[in-house]
Amino acid sequence: MLTEIVIIVDDIRVNAELNDSPTGQALAAALPLEGEARRWGDEIYFPVPHVVAELDDTAKTVVEVGDIGYWPSGKAFCIFFGYTPSSVPGEIRPASAVNLVGRVRGDPCCLAAVGEGAPVRVERK
Repeated sequence: MLTEIVIIVDDIRVNAELNDSPTGQALAAALPLEGEARRWGDEIYFPVPHVVAELDDTAKTVVEVGDIGYWPSGKAFCIFFGYTPSSVPGEIRPASAVNLVGRVRGDPCCLAAVGEGAPVRVERK
């Protein structure tokens, strides 16, 4: 069962959902999540050290605009809205494999306005 969430950064609110993968369920159980935005190209991520998961069957090295991932290497929640420094034309690439845990509903491009260090909150909708 999907978990409806909202990602809040300053005045920006983005509706999204977490999937029912084991990592998605672990993140849903840990809601609300809070952290400081870190930027890596057109990706926002922040550590969630209390959620620990290994790569699973959803793991990908290429993602799509709007994908939400969990990065086991950094124990981080990741939101992809465009190219990262590892990307190549036509492919959005995380720093290393991420578990796909959800999707943004609608256009995530408004997240481009989020600055480094901005407070991020992810909560149930």
